[in-house]
Amino acid sequence: MYRKKKGELLGIIITIIILILIVVFSNMESNTSFFENIVNKLVMPIQNSLTYLKNRISGNSTFFTDINNLKTENQMLQDKNSKLEQSLRELENIKTENETLKEYLGLTEKYGDYKTIPGYIINKDISNYSKVIVINIGKNDGVEKNMTVIADEGLVGHVISVTDTTAKVRTIIDTSSSISCLMSTNKDSIVCKGTLNSNSELKAMYIATDANLIQGDSVDTSGLGGIYPKGIHVGTIKTIVATKNITDRYAIIETAVDFNKLNTVLVIKNN
Repeated sequence: MYRKKKGELLGIIITIIILILIVVFSNMESNTSFFENIVNKLVMPIQNSLTYLKNRISGNSTFFTDINNLKTENQMLQDKNSKLEQSLRELENIKTENETLKEYLGLTEKYGDYKTIPGYIINKDISNYSKVIVINIGKNDGVEKNMTVIADEGLVGHVISVTDTTAKVRTIIDTSSSISCLMSTNKDSIVCKGTLNSNSELKAMYIATDANLIQGDSVDTSGLGGIYPKGIHVGTIKTIVATKNITDRYAIIETAVDFNKLNTVLVIKNN
């Protein structure tokens, strides 16, 4: 009886062991398939991509040649663009030169009675105390000290110093400038001087007591004083200022020339 039970127990144990072994081996096979699946999922896309790239390169032998051609074409376009920009700058320079020549032509036609030398401003010193300009012509061009300088609108000033290639001009708005003038309507004489605080106004002084001042009247050079020839336009009467003493009255003259925009000039040669 005891042996029979012992045998049955041993049979059960052996059966359990066999079942356990079957389960273990089954799990090992399942795990192996699982890892193989993971490896396949990771490796296969990379392998497919490499295969695709290989096929693309082998199937398109002009790929790198096309890239070099694009680089060459891009460089050619850049060079062409640079040349176009240079041509545009040259055209702008020609346009500026043509406009300057037109201004010179207009000046010489307007002041055809004078022998003149054309020039343009290369430096401006228009401050409260010193109002001078420098032009690009000098002794080599026939410019001399005390020659009159004009613009299209009227009187600019006179030459105060000269080098071989440049000349310095004291403008009429300089505080040390003094011009003998005539009012166009009644031909009464006045003296116009530069003011301290303005680049576009003169102060008309020494007005005769019986002179009839008219607002808006034209003021021109009188020809007296030995520098400026007669009849060059200076400006117009802007304001008339009365004082307690009529001998001290004065007028404000607005200059014909806009000195802030002045670029081209003519120098009148002395006879």
